[in-house]
Amino acid sequence: MPEIMVFAAEGRTVDQKRGLVKDLTDAMVKNFGVPPESVTVQIVESSKESKAKGGVLFSDR
Repeated sequence: MPEIMVFAAEGRTVDQKRGLVKDLTDAMVKNFGVPPESVTVQIVESSKESKAKGGVLFSDR
């Protein structure tokens, strides 16, 4: 049972998330040879005030 975790700053639409989980599931099916219903994808979102890159909060970018 493969599981994929995606960590991202908040702000994506539901349609964007649907597209991402579909593409990730398709990649697992193709490359791991598993059925789609066995693939779990979890999107873990952080607020832009709680995530930083290069020492700068995403909210300050």
